[in-house]
Amino acid sequence: MIRLPIALAALCLSVSAFAAEPFDDKFRQLDELLPTASTIRTASGAPGHAYWQQRADYTIRATLDEANRSIRGAETITYHNNSPDTLNYLWVQLDQNIYKPNSDARMSATSVSREAWAKPRSPEEGMKFDALRTTFEGLSFDGGFNITNVKSGSRKLAYVINRTMMRIDLPQPLKPGQRFSFDVEWNYKINEQKVLGGRSGFEKFDDKNDLFEIAQWFPRMAAYYDVYGWQHKQFLGAGEFTLEFGDYDVEITVPSDHIVASTGVLQNPGSVLSSAQRERLERAKKSNKPVIIVTQAEAEAAEKTRATTNKTWHFKAKNVRDFAFASSRKFIWDAQGIKSGDTDVMAMSYYPKEGNPLWEKYSTQAVVHTIEQYNKYSFDYPYPTAISVNGPVGGMEYPMISFNGPRPTKDKKTGELTYGKRTKYGLIGVIIHEVGHNYFPMIVNSDERQWTWMDEGLNSFVQTLAQEAWEEQWPEMRGEPRLITDYMKSRNQVPIMTNSESLLQFGNNAYAKPAAALTVLRETVLGRELFDFAFREYAQRWKFKRPTPADFFRTMEDASGTDLDWFWRGWFYTTDPVDVSIDGISEYTVSTQNPEIEKAWRKKLKDAEPMSLTDQRNKGMPRRVDAHPELKDFYNEHDDFTVTNADRNKFNESQEKLEDWEKALLASGKHLYLVDFTNVGGLVTPLVLEIQLASGKKYIERIPAEVWRYSPKKITKLIVTDEPMTGLTQDPFWETADIDQSNNAWPRKATPSRLELFKSERGQGNDMMKDFNAKLKTKEEKAAEGTKQEKDTVPKVQ
Repeated sequence: MIRLPIALAALCLSVSAFAAEPFDDKFRQLDELLPTASTIRTASGAPGHAYWQQRADYTIRATLDEANRSIRGAETITYHNNSPDTLNYLWVQLDQNIYKPNSDARMSATSVSREAWAKPRSPEEGMKFDALRTTFEGLSFDGGFNITNVKSGSRKLAYVINRTMMRIDLPQPLKPGQRFSFDVEWNYKINEQKVLGGRSGFEKFDDKNDLFEIAQWFPRMAAYYDVYGWQHKQFLGAGEFTLEFGDYDVEITVPSDHIVASTGVLQNPGSVLSSAQRERLERAKKSNKPVIIVTQAEAEAAEKTRATTNKTWHFKAKNVRDFAFASSRKFIWDAQGIKSGDTDVMAMSYYPKEGNPLWEKYSTQAVVHTIEQYNKYSFDYPYPTAISVNGPVGGMEYPMISFNGPRPTKDKKTGELTYGKRTKYGLIGVIIHEVGHNYFPMIVNSDERQWTWMDEGLNSFVQTLAQEAWEEQWPEMRGEPRLITDYMKSRNQVPIMTNSESLLQFGNNAYAKPAAALTVLRETVLGRELFDFAFREYAQRWKFKRPTPADFFRTMEDASGTDLDWFWRGWFYTTDPVDVSIDGISEYTVSTQNPEIEKAWRKKLKDAEPMSLTDQRNKGMPRRVDAHPELKDFYNEHDDFTVTNADRNKFNESQEKLEDWEKALLASGKHLYLVDFTNVGGLVTPLVLEIQLASGKKYIERIPAEVWRYSPKKITKLIVTDEPMTGLTQDPFWETADIDQSNNAWPRKATPSRLELFKSERGQGNDMMKDFNAKLKTKEEKAAEGTKQEKDTVPKVQ
């Protein structure tokens, strides 16, 4: 403990240690990284008065050829040029061309390393063999669009296909405010999703039936906007889409025993549904729980026959950016009506019998829950339907409809379908995620081809909020800061602000890290009230518009009233981790300057010191002054701790000069500690300090990240307590994603060894041989238990 003069103690309240190295300003503004604000996109992050975006309306007539697993169709696109630019040509997306053998995606695909191929095959390494099959099947699959006609009225249009993009040359320039209509006829073979992968496709079942999930199935207008012009980056598979909003009028012809789930609202239920199904659908609109529209018995009966005729399902959708559908005779269908603001919504699920009992119990409930929760943090869901479909696609989103994969598995003993915990929460989680994508990016229309995190990261964050509202013991998933620390330790990182096709770890970078960052921002940096207001403001400002990262960053600062440039720079533009170390603590007391107190205190410290070895051995030896008492004087009778009149006079003089605040500080009896912190990781962060006192009391002191502004690597902070401090922990709740907890405490906390953990899990009376023998079960017992164990994978969420 060090005794400080009162003036020096006061000075410590505001002193930080300044680094000797060149100054690295972690709080410099993002001006050099963000685009200059304009009348289109303002400095506040809001759309400006000059904001514009294009529009594309579609009329589509298509037929699903089940026998040949193909689609043919014709569409009329009406393109509205709302930009201030004159356009000489249009770009159209041909996403199915990713399945052409010579596509960029196929030709640029790489293999796993030689070392991986050399290893013996195991179930855990089966992915490399699946990839091999996909490669070979892809070479022989005749996929991609066949464009058979492009015209405007009776006039054929010149066009050029550049892999997954098609340029249409306009007969005359399209001026601002004008619109242009043209027709495209096309067909393509549908991929088997479980073999060739992708975001859509068909699935074969043992009963000889197929289930079709159809998306990216028609030529779609590429986006044209103020930041990038034409967004015509080639589709390679990772970076998804950004599209223009418009109205859709779609007729889909399928076998007459099929049930179709689709974007939009069914226009002709009398032509495609039985009277009983129509009655159930009407009843579902006012039900507070799901109503079965097509029963499992009806679906199973349909599986056993094959229709020889077709039916046409007619759907319309307003103000959507895309259109998808699913079709199968295997579909069970349930629905429930809910209210979203002023909009009546039908939450619906479509699934084969292989999805039960899981889907009937949870799917539509999860759809309803998603809308209720996302409305809280963004805006009221504006569309009339919200659909979850079970099929081969693990998880994929489109306006009003999503494709979701998890299913029960057969019990090896009874043959009954059952599911484990991982499958249950995997299903609920993926439905929340994919239905949540209606908000981000189907309505808040960010550019997924450019920035995956703007839809996946933001959506994963809100997904965690919705999951927490499902039940208290929800298994931790993406969004929890402590779960991103292993990734933030790794060298295999790129900044979040990296183009979609250049991400090294897609799930960690585009989903988990942005979600964790926003959790830190909400819980630790801003607090829930400020964050929720700002996040909702962002969603409200940009619904049915196309925001960029700068619009998000600026809106969050504008609406929260907080400069967050340090946060965006550290979390989104670098790969620096959070790692704060407590490196030293010194206890100080304030000098009273009273000689009676100060000398007694120093004597107490001196007496507490151990006797030196020399003094111990010299104890009792003859001394001259003992043999000659005449040699003793005043200094032998009084030591350095004796209070003299001179000491008292000096003290009395000093007391007359003390100010009131100094007297109050002396009387308070406070304990002062100077604590040294080192920013080992490089990412500046708020300090969350748990302080433990001698009485056992603990409390939290929160210090904003700005504490690092003058010295981003090392700081010293004064902590004042009412009683002696016995312990100090930085980030006690693991809320800042600190990658190394071992340096976060004083005194240092020992990390339990594996043996200690082993003992603690088994409790008293361990019998290690008994535990070992318990594992030696018969094959029959293992097989029975195998049905209860879930495969160690999470359903893929795209």
